[in-house]
Amino acid sequence: MPETKTKKSDDFNEWYNEIVELADLCDKRYPIKGMNVWKPYGWKLMNNVDALIRDEMSHTRHQEVYFPLLIPESYFKKEEEHIEGFGSEVYWITHAGLNKLEERWLLRPTSETAMYPIFSLWIRSHTDLPLKTFQIVNTFRYETKQTRAFIRVREIHFFEAHTCHIDFVDAEKQIQEDKDIAHRLMKKLCLPYIFSKRPDWDKFAGAYYTISIDVLMPSGRTLQIGSIHQYKDNFAKPYEISYETEEGSHEYCHQTTYGMSERLLGAIIGVHGDDKGLILPPEVSPIQVAIIPIIFKGKDKDVLDACKKLQNKLEDEHIRTHLDLRDITPGNKFYDWELKGVPIRIEIGPRDIEKKEYVLVRRDQEKKQSLSQDSATTAIKIALENIAKDLLTKADQLLKNNIHRVFTVDEAKKKAGIIELPWCGKEECALEIEAMLEGNTLGVPLTDTDCNKVCPICNKNSVSLMRYAKTY
Repeated sequence: MPETKTKKSDDFNEWYNEIVELADLCDKRYPIKGMNVWKPYGWKLMNNVDALIRDEMSHTRHQEVYFPLLIPESYFKKEEEHIEGFGSEVYWITHAGLNKLEERWLLRPTSETAMYPIFSLWIRSHTDLPLKTFQIVNTFRYETKQTRAFIRVREIHFFEAHTCHIDFVDAEKQIQEDKDIAHRLMKKLCLPYIFSKRPDWDKFAGAYYTISIDVLMPSGRTLQIGSIHQYKDNFAKPYEISYETEEGSHEYCHQTTYGMSERLLGAIIGVHGDDKGLILPPEVSPIQVAIIPIIFKGKDKDVLDACKKLQNKLEDEHIRTHLDLRDITPGNKFYDWELKGVPIRIEIGPRDIEKKEYVLVRRDQEKKQSLSQDSATTAIKIALENIAKDLLTKADQLLKNNIHRVFTVDEAKKKAGIIELPWCGKEECALEIEAMLEGNTLGVPLTDTDCNKVCPICNKNSVSLMRYAKTY
């Protein structure tokens, strides 16, 4: 069967661009660069990811909200560091019809400045805390680099959780909960990841500290798919988010945020796909099982009856199933569902019916497997579980094989992927290494940071390791 024009191993970036369009995920022909049209299959995939996020939010007692898209300039300007961080990326609205606005509005680049003036009205007492909210919305940033579907866009499908707490200690507990949420979610997406604490010069604008969540793509570049921010009271003070304590005094809230975007789809596509197309984790695949009837004259009714019977059984078990009744060859159907990354294909023909069997084909493997009709549902469930395990294992191996702890820049230059080097704690040394490696600073590992070596730039004792990589 035909494959992509470009091999994944030859040119990952071009392969990625081909796959996104061939698999019918989005249409990039909208006349505003970086604002793509979600097609039904891609939107369903994104909705399935959103559903996992909503399940996690419900499990951790976050409440879903929805704030307006437009933010008054006066709200935006209250936190100076935040303005500096996002000022160059903002889309401004200056007119309503023919009338010039008295105050400019902006399209949200993120929602702190929209939400926090309202939080100051919602929170009055310590009994109102913790406040745990989230929303799934579109955000807008004026991206000037080369756009790439789901990875670098100007209209971003975005999940953001915002919380308020009585003190720093309680906010730190929220940070740990966010890390646990990320672990569970990424396991379901079969995506291994690393946490890194961003250096101060590269943390989120207005944050006390930022933890990034990065995935390694097969190109050797990392993709930041999410971040967790500890704000302390940096936003609470300018936005006057305070509460009355049990003793009657007033204190500022401590806040956190946690965000992830459609980059999760970019990671799924890039990490798992192959030259035949997507390979989707079963948890989020719009279709988990595609049933292909193999029709012969005079046998079509028996075959179709068997296909529908299996479809009904699988749907009763809440397995997302599609019976492909298109008037095209089975080979073309195989190609289509391979391209779209459907985890399992079931083939049913007259001989299979005679033997009381079905043929199962896993998307991540080449071999075919015969199933007894009586135990097919159980076997398919097990196969879906095994696909998820195998995808995660394979991706985890890619990550582990490409994290390199070295002690000199010369050694680092010989490696691809994620580089860990001793760091003295000075910004100028890290930035010099960035330039020498032609990469970016990812941050300090959250664990296993001890390094009894010297900084490769200034030769002073290191305070920790620092990670570097080429990034998207």
